[in-house]
Amino acid sequence: MSDKTYRVIQWMTGDVGQAGIRHFAACPTFDLVGVLVHSKDKVGKDAGEIAGIEPIGVIATDDVGAVVATDADCVFYTPIIMDVATVCRLLRSGKNVVTTAGFFHPTEDFRAAGDQIRAACTEGGASFHGGGIHPGYAGDVLPLTLARVMSRIDTIRLYEVVEVLKDAPLDHIDWMGFGKDKEAFLSEPTILGLGLPYFAQSMHMLADGLGVAIDEITAAEVDVAVAVEDIAHDEGAIARGTVAAQRHQWTAWVDGRPLIVFHAIYVTGGPDLLEPAWDWGATRYRIVIDGDPPTELTMQGLRQPDGTMSHPGYPWTAMGAINAIPEVCDAPAGWLTHFDVGLVMPRGLVRK
Repeated sequence: MSDKTYRVIQWMTGDVGQAGIRHFAACPTFDLVGVLVHSKDKVGKDAGEIAGIEPIGVIATDDVGAVVATDADCVFYTPIIMDVATVCRLLRSGKNVVTTAGFFHPTEDFRAAGDQIRAACTEGGASFHGGGIHPGYAGDVLPLTLARVMSRIDTIRLYEVVEVLKDAPLDHIDWMGFGKDKEAFLSEPTILGLGLPYFAQSMHMLADGLGVAIDEITAAEVDVAVAVEDIAHDEGAIARGTVAAQRHQWTAWVDGRPLIVFHAIYVTGGPDLLEPAWDWGATRYRIVIDGDPPTELTMQGLRQPDGTMSHPGYPWTAMGAINAIPEVCDAPAGWLTHFDVGLVMPRGLVRK
């Protein structure tokens, strides 16, 4: 296996970006040569300090032009929302872009943006690839991997379960609508509901991989559970009688039957704190394939000897994309889907 080193830029330093910095600092496959930040209080700081590790000699900046001008093989682009114009600028500068934000499989929802990205890849002689954990792995790559051992598939069900107060930043409480009046919550668009076009990419990738075409994707009405008492957290409490859990369901229909069903379940308490008394268990991804043979796989953090178990959602998100960087950099120019990249062979993970 090649011992080539790839010069990388970290673009933004939220939770996923910080996971990227920590990996680039530790892994001999990568040389971190630049870090772009948004927050003024991070400007001028060592990237290691931002990521919670020892200084690594790379100073963060908010000077976009300077970062774009930096000599690098790849930009690891991790804002929450992709700015297509910025990504195209990076591609036209000759830098490959690997991202956890936005597009990873062509669909009609992103046709115009996809055309812009392809044109920028051609102009700059660079490649673009999107990945992550979900969408980008748990709901597409992983079910297709399981499909390899199946004889027949009737339905694929994915359950994303998140214990918000244990395994998500507290800002999820506000922007996901926890603590709102139930009727008010149900009368407004939800953050997860607005994200359907991104999750739909996973469904289309699954269908394409199985050689079938999706007729339509439908969204069921959102289910909620309310708090039976105040649920305390570090910044206050979710008041009794307000939204304390929510479940979203999307279905991809093929030939008039449900082939792919995604469930997103976010809870802020156990069954003793909820009405109805939902009991979805620990944060995890659960894939169930109904067919021959019936098959199930669960992906979750590892319980430690002291009994604790944390959800590595941000490291998973980062590494699902980062481990594809060598393949993306070494590939011909263009938008590379997971099918184009193929089986990723991670480099630099086994160290002395």
